[in-house]
Amino acid sequence: MNKSIHATCSACGAARVVPAWSLVNVREEPQLKEKVRDGSLFLWECPHCGRTNLARYPLVYHDPDARLMVWMMPDGVLPPAQMDLLEKQLTAQEDALEGYTLRRVEDVGSLMEKVAVADAGLDDRVVELCKYVMRMEEDGKPSGNLPPEGAVLRFFRMEGADNDLVFTYPADGRIQGLRCGFNVYEDCAGILRRNPEMTAGGGFARIDADWTAKYFK
Repeated sequence: MNKSIHATCSACGAARVVPAWSLVNVREEPQLKEKVRDGSLFLWECPHCGRTNLARYPLVYHDPDARLMVWMMPDGVLPPAQMDLLEKQLTAQEDALEGYTLRRVEDVGSLMEKVAVADAGLDDRVVELCKYVMRMEEDGKPSGNLPPEGAVLRFFRMEGADNDLVFTYPADGRIQGLRCGFNVYEDCAGILRRNPEMTAGGGFARIDADWTAKYFK
Protein backbone atom coordinates (compact mmCIF):
# COMPACT_ATOMS: atom_id res chain seq x y z
CA MET A 1 0.00 0.00 0.00
CA ASN A 2 1.95 2.98 -1.31
CA LYS A 3 1.69 6.57 -0.11
CA SER A 4 3.93 9.64 0.10
CA ILE A 5 5.41 11.58 3.00
CA HIS A 6 7.34 14.82 3.36
CA ALA A 7 10.98 14.32 4.33
CA THR A 8 13.99 16.55 4.93
CA CYS A 9 17.55 15.77 3.88
CA SER A 10 19.80 15.20 6.89
CA ALA A 11 22.72 16.89 5.12
CA CYS A 12 21.43 19.97 3.29
CA GLY A 13 17.93 20.34 4.73
CA ALA A 14 16.16 20.19 1.37
CA ALA A 15 12.51 19.15 1.51
CA ARG A 16 11.33 16.23 -0.57
CA VAL A 17 8.22 14.13 -1.09
CA VAL A 18 9.27 10.48 -0.90
CA PRO A 19 7.36 7.20 -1.29
CA ALA A 20 6.26 5.31 1.81
CA TRP A 21 4.22 2.23 2.64
CA SER A 22 1.64 1.86 5.38
CA LEU A 23 1.26 -1.89 4.80
CA VAL A 24 3.59 -4.41 3.16
CA ASN A 25 1.94 -7.77 2.51
CA VAL A 26 4.71 -9.94 1.07
CA ARG A 27 2.30 -12.52 -0.29
CA GLU A 28 0.62 -9.85 -2.42
CA GLU A 29 3.83 -7.92 -3.17
CA PRO A 30 6.69 -10.43 -2.87
CA GLN A 31 9.13 -8.05 -4.56
CA LEU A 32 9.03 -5.83 -1.46
CA LYS A 33 10.27 -8.50 0.93
CA GLU A 34 13.94 -8.25 -0.03
CA LYS A 35 13.67 -4.46 0.08
CA VAL A 36 12.54 -4.75 3.69
CA ARG A 37 15.24 -7.32 4.50
CA ASP A 38 18.05 -5.09 3.21
CA GLY A 39 16.46 -1.81 4.30
CA SER A 40 16.40 -0.29 0.82
CA LEU A 41 12.62 0.24 0.98
CA PHE A 42 13.23 3.08 3.43
CA LEU A 43 16.13 4.84 1.70
CA TRP A 44 15.91 7.90 -0.52
CA GLU A 45 18.57 10.00 -2.19
CA CYS A 46 18.52 13.78 -1.98
CA PRO A 47 18.49 15.24 -5.53
CA HIS A 48 20.29 18.36 -4.31
CA CYS A 49 23.34 16.98 -2.49
CA GLY A 50 23.23 13.25 -3.18
CA ARG A 51 22.98 12.21 0.50
CA THR A 52 21.20 8.91 1.12
CA ASN A 53 18.59 9.35 3.84
CA LEU A 54 16.45 7.02 5.90
CA ALA A 55 12.71 7.72 5.86
CA ARG A 56 10.90 7.28 9.18
CA TYR A 57 7.22 6.39 9.10
CA PRO A 58 4.79 3.82 10.55
CA LEU A 59 4.46 0.54 8.67
CA VAL A 60 2.87 -2.87 9.18
CA TYR A 61 4.84 -5.79 7.72
CA HIS A 62 2.65 -8.82 7.06
CA ASP A 63 3.87 -12.26 5.99
CA PRO A 64 0.76 -14.51 5.96
CA ASP A 65 2.78 -17.61 5.07
CA ALA A 66 5.12 -17.18 8.06
CA ARG A 67 2.19 -15.97 10.20
CA LEU A 68 4.22 -12.92 11.13
CA MET A 69 3.05 -9.35 11.57
CA VAL A 70 5.47 -6.63 12.67
CA TRP A 71 4.25 -3.15 13.42
CA MET A 72 7.00 -0.57 13.03
CA MET A 73 6.17 2.61 14.88
CA PRO A 74 9.10 5.03 15.13
CA ASP A 75 9.38 6.65 18.54
CA GLY A 76 7.55 9.97 18.76
CA VAL A 77 5.59 9.58 15.53
CA LEU A 78 2.25 9.20 17.33
CA PRO A 79 1.08 10.10 20.83
CA PRO A 80 0.64 7.08 23.17
CA ALA A 81 -3.17 7.33 23.08
CA GLN A 82 -3.24 7.09 19.29
CA MET A 83 -0.79 4.18 19.37
CA ASP A 84 -3.05 2.31 21.81
CA LEU A 85 -6.05 2.91 19.56
CA LEU A 86 -4.17 1.75 16.48
CA GLU A 87 -3.00 -1.42 18.23
CA LYS A 88 -6.59 -2.24 19.18
CA GLN A 89 -7.62 -1.77 15.55
CA LEU A 90 -4.80 -4.02 14.32
CA THR A 91 -5.72 -6.81 16.73
CA ALA A 92 -9.50 -6.46 16.40
CA GLN A 93 -9.83 -9.61 14.29
CA GLU A 94 -8.31 -12.03 16.80
CA ASP A 95 -9.53 -15.14 14.95
CA ALA A 96 -7.73 -14.09 11.78
CA LEU A 97 -4.50 -13.56 13.74
CA GLU A 98 -4.63 -16.81 15.71
CA GLY A 99 -1.21 -18.46 15.71
CA TYR A 100 0.51 -15.27 14.57
CA THR A 101 3.70 -13.81 15.96
CA LEU A 102 2.84 -10.16 16.61
CA ARG A 103 5.70 -7.76 17.28
CA ARG A 104 6.22 -4.02 17.60
CA VAL A 105 9.51 -2.29 16.80
CA GLU A 106 10.64 1.33 16.66
CA ASP A 107 13.18 1.37 13.85
CA VAL A 108 14.07 -0.12 10.48
CA GLY A 109 17.00 -2.16 11.84
CA SER A 110 14.72 -3.93 14.32
CA LEU A 111 12.17 -4.66 11.60
CA MET A 112 14.89 -6.12 9.37
CA GLU A 113 16.05 -8.31 12.25
CA LYS A 114 12.55 -9.63 13.03
CA VAL A 115 12.09 -10.61 9.38
CA ALA A 116 15.51 -12.31 9.27
CA VAL A 117 14.79 -14.25 12.48
CA ALA A 118 11.42 -15.45 11.16
CA ASP A 119 12.89 -16.41 7.78
CA ALA A 120 15.53 -18.50 9.59
CA GLY A 121 12.79 -20.35 11.47
CA LEU A 122 13.95 -19.05 14.84
CA ASP A 123 12.13 -17.70 17.88
CA ASP A 124 13.00 -14.05 18.48
CA ARG A 125 12.66 -14.51 22.25
CA VAL A 126 15.35 -17.19 22.17
CA VAL A 127 17.51 -14.98 19.94
CA GLU A 128 17.32 -12.19 22.53
CA LEU A 129 18.38 -14.67 25.22
CA CYS A 130 21.34 -15.68 23.02
CA LYS A 131 22.44 -12.04 22.90
CA TYR A 132 22.29 -11.83 26.68
CA VAL A 133 24.25 -15.07 27.14
CA MET A 134 26.93 -13.98 24.65
CA ARG A 135 27.40 -10.69 26.43
CA MET A 136 27.70 -12.43 29.79
CA GLU A 137 30.21 -14.98 28.45
CA GLU A 138 32.35 -12.43 26.64
CA ASP A 139 32.27 -9.84 29.41
CA GLY A 140 34.84 -11.63 31.54
CA LYS A 141 37.34 -12.23 28.75
CA PRO A 142 40.35 -9.90 28.49
CA SER A 143 39.94 -9.59 24.73
CA GLY A 144 36.23 -10.33 24.47
CA ASN A 145 34.71 -9.74 21.04
CA LEU A 146 31.93 -7.65 22.50
CA PRO A 147 30.10 -4.75 20.87
CA PRO A 148 31.07 -1.43 22.44
CA GLU A 149 28.72 -0.19 25.14
CA GLY A 150 25.54 1.14 23.54
CA ALA A 151 26.06 -0.68 20.24
CA VAL A 152 23.08 -2.77 19.17
CA LEU A 153 23.65 -6.46 18.48
CA ARG A 154 21.38 -7.82 15.71
CA PHE A 155 20.79 -11.25 14.27
CA PHE A 156 21.91 -11.35 10.63
CA ARG A 157 21.72 -14.95 9.39
CA MET A 158 22.51 -18.61 9.99
CA GLU A 159 25.47 -20.12 8.18
CA GLY A 160 27.75 -23.14 8.03
CA ALA A 161 27.10 -26.84 8.45
CA ASP A 162 26.48 -26.35 12.17
CA ASN A 163 23.93 -23.55 11.66
CA ASP A 164 25.90 -20.95 13.57
CA LEU A 165 24.00 -17.76 14.30
CA VAL A 166 25.74 -14.66 12.96
CA PHE A 167 25.13 -11.31 14.67
CA THR A 168 26.31 -7.89 13.55
CA TYR A 169 27.03 -4.62 15.33
CA PRO A 170 28.61 -1.26 14.41
CA ALA A 171 32.11 -0.48 15.68
CA ASP A 172 34.90 1.79 14.47
CA GLY A 173 32.80 2.94 11.54
CA ARG A 174 32.30 -0.58 10.23
CA ILE A 175 29.88 -3.46 10.66
CA GLN A 176 31.47 -6.20 12.74
CA GLY A 177 30.35 -9.81 13.10
CA LEU A 178 29.93 -12.13 16.08
CA ARG A 179 29.15 -15.85 15.82
CA CYS A 180 27.09 -17.95 18.19
CA GLY A 181 26.92 -21.73 18.06
CA PHE A 182 23.52 -23.32 17.56
CA ASN A 183 24.06 -25.16 20.85
CA VAL A 184 23.73 -21.78 22.60
CA TYR A 185 20.40 -21.26 20.85
CA GLU A 186 19.24 -24.70 21.98
CA ASP A 187 20.31 -23.98 25.56
CA CYS A 188 18.42 -20.68 25.51
CA ALA A 189 15.35 -22.39 24.07
CA GLY A 190 15.54 -24.71 27.08
CA ILE A 191 15.60 -21.70 29.41
CA LEU A 192 12.44 -20.42 27.76
CA ARG A 193 10.67 -23.79 28.09
CA ARG A 194 11.57 -24.06 31.77
CA ASN A 195 10.32 -20.54 32.49
CA PRO A 196 6.81 -20.23 31.08
CA GLU A 197 6.45 -16.80 32.67
CA MET A 198 8.81 -15.48 29.98
CA THR A 199 5.99 -14.87 27.55
CA ALA A 200 5.69 -12.26 24.86
CA GLY A 201 2.42 -11.01 26.35
CA GLY A 202 -0.64 -10.01 24.39
CA GLY A 203 -0.97 -7.80 21.35
CA PHE A 204 2.05 -6.46 19.50
CA ALA A 205 4.83 -7.30 21.96
CA ARG A 206 8.24 -5.64 22.08
CA ILE A 207 10.84 -8.41 22.30
CA ASP A 208 14.23 -6.78 22.70
CA ALA A 209 16.95 -6.17 25.28
CA ASP A 210 14.44 -4.44 27.57
CA TRP A 211 12.26 -7.57 27.49
CA THR A 212 15.24 -9.73 28.50
CA ALA A 213 16.17 -7.30 31.27
CA LYS A 214 12.81 -7.89 32.94
CA TYR A 215 13.90 -11.44 33.74
CA PHE A 216 17.66 -11.03 34.24
CA LYS A 217 18.64 -8.19 36.53
